[in-house]
Amino acid sequence: MLNQPTMDRKQFLRLSALAGIGLSIRSSASATWNKPFAQGKRIGIIGLDTSHAVAFVKSLNGNNPDPAFMGYRVVAAYPRGSNDIPSSVDRIPGFTAEVQKYGVDITPSIAALLSKVDAVCLETNDGRLHLEQALPVLKAGKPLFIDKPITASLKDAVAIFKAAAQYKVPVFSSSSLRYITGMDAILNGSYGKVIGAQTYSPAPLEKTHPDLFWYGIHGVEMLFTAMGPGCRSVIRLHTPDADVVAGIWNDGRIGSFRGTRSGQSEYGGTIFTEKKTVTLGSFKGYDPLLKEIIRFFETGKAPVAANETLDILAFMEAADESKKRNGLPVTLESIYKKAHYKPDH
Repeated sequence: MLNQPTMDRKQFLRLSALAGIGLSIRSSASATWNKPFAQGKRIGIIGLDTSHAVAFVKSLNGNNPDPAFMGYRVVAAYPRGSNDIPSSVDRIPGFTAEVQKYGVDITPSIAALLSKVDAVCLETNDGRLHLEQALPVLKAGKPLFIDKPITASLKDAVAIFKAAAQYKVPVFSSSSLRYITGMDAILNGSYGKVIGAQTYSPAPLEKTHPDLFWYGIHGVEMLFTAMGPGCRSVIRLHTPDADVVAGIWNDGRIGSFRGTRSGQSEYGGTIFTEKKTVTLGSFKGYDPLLKEIIRFFETGKAPVAANETLDILAFMEAADESKKRNGLPVTLESIYKKAHYKPDH
């Protein structure tokens, strides 16, 4: 069994302190990156406990990669992901063997991985480990993509973005559902202003994570992709089979997410705009996200702003708090206050 790297205690305490003060995070950590990315096109993956890692390797290292991937390849991977989530732990041996077929070197530590690569995808399925695993990557100056969920708490996500600003390294996180069919037309303004949205996705629960962080984040990410940041308050209805979470934005718009745990597992939504009510299409797989990741590695410019990612997490934590209060409204301001962070919007 490979050993999980241990975070330096002084580093942990320093970044815990950063998370505890209300410093401002820029809308994109890439804004602080002051050097061109010219080191190469070698990607490292941390965490082989998710199918996302295998999908990225197959797309980049296969026989006929998309020209949009610009010659990037996964050259090394550190396999250790979750320590105690069986559905993740049990997949590591099989996924490790799978990526080795595509020429990926398996390393015994994150430090060893960093000596071989120019950029990193943090794919560990367990968001609780992401802060610890991200810190050495940022300290080493490697551009970093973090798969969903960026962390298993708002506080840890704040610490990651502040570390990225401290070390002047670009970082971003996203669900692949941000790039669902039909969203492009919404974002490019084809139908005018978005006046509301309803999205849905599977939302199975995992006891180690806040309810929506584990899987419901896919539908919540779609909601915020359409609506943008700036949610003010949240209410949640919960049953064993489903959740409905509705938010009011600062400008009075309403957006909602339905998380399902019975019936057909599907992803989608309805976006209400000035000119048309738009039904989102099908999930397009992982390549649309991967193309954005490669563009990010090339430019250092994050396609998803930090304040939007933090709002997604605050929305999900507010949903948990509303559940505890039997559906009473919870403000995102109160959630941010608990994380000792003041958003800039």
